Amino acid sequence: MSSPPPSSLPPLAFGGDYNPEQWPAAVQREDRELMRVAGVDLATLAVFSWAKIQPGPDVWDFGWLDEQMDELHAAGIRVDLATATASPPPWLARLHPEMLPVTRDGVTLWPGGRQAFCPSSPVYREHALRLCRAMAERYRDHPALALWHVSNELGCHNARCYCDVSAAAFREWLRARYGDVDGLNEAWGTAFWSQRYGDFEEVLPPRAAPAFPNPTQQLDFLRFSSDTLLDHFVAERDILHEVSPGVPVTTNFMVMRQTFEMDYLRWGRELDVVSNDHYLIAADPHAHRELAFSADLTRGTAGGRPWLLMEHSTSAVNWQPRNRAKEPGEMIRSSLAHVAHGADAVLFFQWRASRAGAEKFHSGLLPHAGTDSRQWREVVELSQVLDAVEEVVGSGTDNQAAILFDYEAWWGCELDSHPTVDVRYRDRAEDFHRALSALGVGVDVVHPSADLSSYRLVVVPTLYLVSDEAAAAVTAAAEAGATVVVTYFSGIVDENDHVRLGGYPGAFRELLGVRTTEFLPLAEGHTVRVSGLGQGEVLADVWAEDLELAGAEAVAHHLDGPAAGRPALTRRSVGDGVAWYVATRLAAEGTDRLVARLVEEAGLDRLPGAAPDVEVARRVGADGSWLFVVNHGSQDAPVPVTGTELVSGRDVAGDLVVPAGRVAVVREGVS
Repeated sequence: MSSPPPSSLPPLAFGGDYNPEQWPAAVQREDRELMRVAGVDLATLAVFSWAKIQPGPDVWDFGWLDEQMDELHAAGIRVDLATATASPPPWLARLHPEMLPVTRDGVTLWPGGRQAFCPSSPVYREHALRLCRAMAERYRDHPALALWHVSNELGCHNARCYCDVSAAAFREWLRARYGDVDGLNEAWGTAFWSQRYGDFEEVLPPRAAPAFPNPTQQLDFLRFSSDTLLDHFVAERDILHEVSPGVPVTTNFMVMRQTFEMDYLRWGRELDVVSNDHYLIAADPHAHRELAFSADLTRGTAGGRPWLLMEHSTSAVNWQPRNRAKEPGEMIRSSLAHVAHGADAVLFFQWRASRAGAEKFHSGLLPHAGTDSRQWREVVELSQVLDAVEEVVGSGTDNQAAILFDYEAWWGCELDSHPTVDVRYRDRAEDFHRALSALGVGVDVVHPSADLSSYRLVVVPTLYLVSDEAAAAVTAAAEAGATVVVTYFSGIVDENDHVRLGGYPGAFRELLGVRTTEFLPLAEGHTVRVSGLGQGEVLADVWAEDLELAGAEAVAHHLDGPAAGRPALTRRSVGDGVAWYVATRLAAEGTDRLVARLVEEAGLDRLPGAAPDVEVARRVGADGSWLFVVNHGSQDAPVPVTGTELVSGRDVAGDLVVPAGRVAVVREGVS
């Protein structure tokens, strides 16, 4: 799918958050000159400026922002203008302490950090929308304005509030969902533990309790919390659409392994253009693989359309326990990897590294060391690379493999009171993505409700919670000719977190032709051996099952452990396709062997040159295709591709070699 970017944005925009209010006028003048040197053409402005813009309840100061908008426009830099509603000013909390967020333990979170507000607070909403309208009315016709940026990372620090205001809002949400209290009692299974409600007014958020809170209550509260934040985005967006029609509106997601509070696959439908913040996990030696998965998931939130990388870092961040600096070339590789997976802008937090505040050790485009630094030189180089490849803007993908992903299934999968704490929702999704990518198979990460008809391979990893409709769609994909693979702890419960009776894996039992009578989770650190996946044995851990065949054939078996002799991997012909079941957590070698067989069976096309440390992706547009090669390894990578390599400008005829740690982008075809 391809889609042109908003016409107001520069092609393959480059820049980041700019906070001029932190610096004197002389530094601001230097900023604009250095932005020109670096090739910055888009700056995000006013993200955390509420206290500066509105220093008192009825006091406004737009003069400094007027000046910044004018000066950036004169410098040829477009502006992604924030509504500045991300963090209320101290005066608002002093006047209305009832708007402050409260934890499940009843602890009030006070001003002094950021985002100190309850998402359900009508006081916060009133003041935020007043500010949003004032911003829109003042800057709607400004020539620098390219994009509206609602709030910032909604839900980053206050996704769930348990105060009385939130409790009342939660009850209203439940009334709308269930209609009456009997419907609520049925959905929540309140016959258990004497939890039956006689009136909605008795219902509370899942605050700290003597024992495990009701799981469906927890699940619904997660849904409510995501919906509340989305409702706030929509309220600001609608004001912006009303006052400044034609200017696209976004808000920055946080699609990465650490963040699961918002249902971004639902949110994406409400944005004019999807944007995302992504930061590498310093403790992960293979963090670039998580980046690739998250970028593909971000494209899924955008419905397959290109999206904007709103934030990432030039080097270290400040908020992880140990903040590793990026190695030489890593920042350029990370940036191009996002573009390879659909980003049409490469922006950073932030332009100039701060002198003070909690993020003073967070890297910037302009580091504390100034322009005489490797980091600055790489920033300038990245800008040049982006200029060289900007023709890819608007292009999409044409992948044959899909991984199904659902935030509600994530929420349900990782609730308490489960067979083992070692089952993590993204674990199998990321491992299949890794194995497919290493074989050169492009992957779409999509919601179970997506149209699956174009995919030859459909991976269903740990889809613990699934609707009847989604399960039927997976079955229909197999019957129509797709190869479908389902992993353990999938299809277990319905939307209310009620177990599907009759044997596991519940919703997928008939499709897969298997029946599990009991889960057999493994002890921490314990491994078992599995045979049948090629020559020799492979290891597995975390999970096993007392699995019976009910129409499927056993492909691999457990050799030891609690499921010794039982099938570990099964296969069943279904219509014109095939359905596989993986009943254990295979180690990487086992996943690799399985995926190689699936790719061959499904007849998937493979991208040239891909390897475990050589990331290859293709973007496709109306005028051609572009092959991205990101070499994360320590060895040069040969890639048999013909066309024009855009970074170097040279023609290649099947003889491209991408040096270790470098990138290449090839416009495919005979030059």
